[in-house]
Amino acid sequence: MELSPGLAATVELIVTGADTAVSLGSGDVPVLGTPRVLALVEQATVAAVAPTLDAANTTVGTHVELDHLAPTLVGATVIAEAMLVEVNGRRLTFDVSVANDAAVVARGRVERVVVDRERFLAQAGAAPA
Repeated sequence: MELSPGLAATVELIVTGADTAVSLGSGDVPVLGTPRVLALVEQATVAAVAPTLDAANTTVGTHVELDHLAPTLVGATVIAEAMLVEVNGRRLTFDVSVANDAAVVARGRVERVVVDRERFLAQAGAAPA
């Protein structure tokens, strides 16, 4: 299988206290925090393309546009969805969204780049595996 538009994945989360703006330091209300929303959509983008990559490659995030549109309380379930909409060489562009039972919680776009895992880690200064 190759990287092509249409690849998609969903990730589900039951919001806990650890996922709130208060716990994450991004606000002072006990609702799903924006940093957790971002992590959730990135998780979905990774899941969308992981089965198509060989073991030597991975993807890394390079750009995010995300609108957090509605609050979500602890105990609610949210589902993040990512769909690959453009492949430009190594650059991948995803449309992303997060929804709960009542509303779209967030939507946006995430860009990732396919990289050689070992070369990337070497550039970051990691010791060889």
